[in-house]
Amino acid sequence: MPHSDGTVSITVNGEHKRVSAGLSLAGLATELGLVPEKIAVERNMEVVPRSTLADVMVEDSDDLEIVHFVGGGDHDTWTVAGRTFKSRLIVGTGKYKDFAQNAAAVEASGAEIVTVAVRRVNVSDRNAPMLTDFIDPKKITYLPNTAGCFDAESAIRTLRLAREAGGWELVKLEVLGEAKTLYPDMVETLRATEILANEGFKPMVYCVDDPIATKRLENAGAVAIMPLGAPIGSGLGIQNRVTIRLIVEGAGVPVLVDAGVGTASDAAVAMELGCDGVLMNTAIAEAKDPLMMAAAMKAAVESGRLAYRAGRMGLRRYADPSSPLAGLI
Repeated sequence: MPHSDGTVSITVNGEHKRVSAGLSLAGLATELGLVPEKIAVERNMEVVPRSTLADVMVEDSDDLEIVHFVGGGDHDTWTVAGRTFKSRLIVGTGKYKDFAQNAAAVEASGAEIVTVAVRRVNVSDRNAPMLTDFIDPKKITYLPNTAGCFDAESAIRTLRLAREAGGWELVKLEVLGEAKTLYPDMVETLRATEILANEGFKPMVYCVDDPIATKRLENAGAVAIMPLGAPIGSGLGIQNRVTIRLIVEGAGVPVLVDAGVGTASDAAVAMELGCDGVLMNTAIAEAKDPLMMAAAMKAAVESGRLAYRAGRMGLRRYADPSSPLAGLI
């Protein structure tokens, strides 16, 4: 039976997801960024003939295994708003020494998405360097954000201008409550999400680590949920693993930890909790060696993702010997 919000809960390749009720298996594949003609589906331990994928409907509690042939290697991708990416690391473009260092860090990180602030053009110096001269928007996806906006109206204005300037619809929304903590104002954030979604934007939304609030954002049209791990720029790491896990378990859209990452182990923890990705800026830009830290973050995200997929051992209160005690001399 569908949930009250019109979704069904399913498991896809070991990951719990909520998707819209009424989807066929072919429709689900398309939503996941896959080509139905190039996959095989096992539904509740039974292989579904490829010719019937468009006719078989996804039902609540379905357990699906979706496979395809690859040319070697591990192609563990993720999809947001119909766009598929290999790298699960998103990096910012602020606080670097210069654009050249920023571009080098992006390359070392392997990131395919960078967040960019929307600012006024420097009309007094037309020869001032621009980010696009160093990071090619044809090769790296630009994600315009609303950093520094403290109400829904200014955030909406900013993104409308961004769309006019570059045609961007996939955007990052953040509406801050006040300057000391840079915590999101969830009332204004929710209002902005609804308006932007109605205007055709695909907002990835920075928010508090609250599973109730994140579900409301998803219902309002957020294409990705981005809860903070700790205050922006603090480097404190994920402060509440329980709520992040609850958000991941209940979300029907990608979940990415945004803010608070300080070092590689923080990124690995986020991925081990089941997050689809991690966004960071200060942790790389303010490292003593930003390029080395960018490479470390790339490795941490990849290893954390592998650990999540592998499934960690259970926790025990007491010791459990690796070697059997029976038969000792």
